[in-house]
Amino acid sequence: MEPEFEKEDRFARQTRFAALGQGGQDALGRSSVLLVGCGALGGVLAQWLVRAGIGRIVIVDRDIVEETNLPRQVLFTAEHARAGAPKALAAREVLAQVEGPTSIEAHAAHLDADLLLRLGASVDLILDGTDNMATRYLINDFSVARDIPWIYGGVVSSGGLILPVLAGRGPCLRCIFRDPPPPGMLPTCDTAGVIGPAVGVIASMQAGLALRILSGNSAGLEPALLELDAWSGTVRRLTVPRADDCPTCGLRTFEFLDSSGSRTDAVSLCGRNTVQVMPQREREPGSDPSLDAVEVQLRDAGLVVRRLGPLLRFEADGHRFTHFQDGRTLVEGTEDTGRALSLVARWIGA
Repeated sequence: MEPEFEKEDRFARQTRFAALGQGGQDALGRSSVLLVGCGALGGVLAQWLVRAGIGRIVIVDRDIVEETNLPRQVLFTAEHARAGAPKALAAREVLAQVEGPTSIEAHAAHLDADLLLRLGASVDLILDGTDNMATRYLINDFSVARDIPWIYGGVVSSGGLILPVLAGRGPCLRCIFRDPPPPGMLPTCDTAGVIGPAVGVIASMQAGLALRILSGNSAGLEPALLELDAWSGTVRRLTVPRADDCPTCGLRTFEFLDSSGSRTDAVSLCGRNTVQVMPQREREPGSDPSLDAVEVQLRDAGLVVRRLGPLLRFEADGHRFTHFQDGRTLVEGTEDTGRALSLVARWIGA
């Protein structure tokens, strides 16, 4: 008769890490995280957090999977790219295969102030996996206003920056970067490129800090701006004081959080030659606009339309369009926001 061996607990080797222990693991299992963006940085973050056994992860991403994502976005496959799958939904599908204890919630949506207020109210930490500063300033406002920590992460070329923002301890994003940079001032993955290992380095450091915070071990954490480079192998820690005159954590004005009614109607996406166009009319809270009418309208105009779950895809005027159920439209083949707005008005309407 074969001897019976007791199955080792899934997290046994993790809990043997003395700084975490079983108490820290239990805390992870009770924790809830909002992950904004699940492309390059976000995909690595999601993997580590789900595999570590956090209780709940809420994923928000407005984008779809493309072939050019595959060199550095570890969650996705060529099949996802061929289907033009929404990243948030594809991420949930892949992460569910871990079969861990984590509850995975996914939203294929643009994170504006209203959605952040709704989704962020019940989480313990917000993680930055996005690729644009506008969203980061919005998250920073919310974090400071609601006393919910967040971890900024940005990567371009071979390196990047990390900043844990802990309310009342150390600087917030606006202490360091007072105002959003004008378009074209900062290098992007489109202008400077990016390598996959740089993404992995930055996201893994973010994930490590996240586990420390969520497990209840942040008491000795001194927030600082970290600069890492995967090509040169260099690491710099920059201690930046909190600014008393910071508009957000010093003066406690939350202009990005309070300006949801004046959002940008169109924005060019980093490195994509694509513009995202937002619906010009506000949706009623909780409403699910049907795609049927738009699909009929496009077919009546003689266009070939593909229905892929919560989105429609079609081509017109030399551009590819992806129209989402929440009213957003991605226009590929241009960085001209004015032209994108005009094209969406022509084919879909306001």
